[in-house]
Amino acid sequence: MYEYICGKVAEVAPTYAVIEAGGVGYYLHISLETYTAIEKAVEAKLWAHYIVREDAQLLYGFSTREERELFRLLIGVSGVGGGTARMILSTYSPRELQQIISAGNAVLLKNVKGLGLKTAQKIIVELAGKVMSIRGAQAEAFEQAMADAAPTSAEEQEALAALQMLGFQKAASEKVLKAVRKELQSAPVEELIRAALKRL
Repeated sequence: MYEYICGKVAEVAPTYAVIEAGGVGYYLHISLETYTAIEKAVEAKLWAHYIVREDAQLLYGFSTREERELFRLLIGVSGVGGGTARMILSTYSPRELQQIISAGNAVLLKNVKGLGLKTAQKIIVELAGKVMSIRGAQAEAFEQAMADAAPTSAEEQEALAALQMLGFQKAASEKVLKAVRKELQSAPVEELIRAALKRL
């Protein structure tokens, strides 16, 4: 129904964005990958995927076509819904996810919150021959931006807020973030969140 939505970034958080286009504000569920790409943008173009359920109509947005295609592949696997697919794409970048699936590393994949070993194995079996055909055009630029980002004292607070929005308890998140920060002293907020997600 929607191919993409292009407009003013009215509001953005680690889990959602509101894009104003044609006088209408579109609420889109996003991953950390997309959040990183648009968090400081005035305007953005998000590739969309629309899901209609009996109890809800959900609009997902992605900063690249590549991420959207990975999302579509993931939700095509039985037992993987939109929320789980977004969590996977928030835990691993498209490049990391492609490598994990291609390598058949179900143990690493199941580190995603809410994803069991059987489902991780099913994702690998069904998508192993498909994911590497999707090229992450912005992967190198994204990784460089993360490397160049200057850490600030507010980053841990932002990471904590993001983890709480994703459903994690504050105390557990703070403990994990403290440990992560010791290991990744110069890491930007997105990297802190990803590292914490792998431990929670």
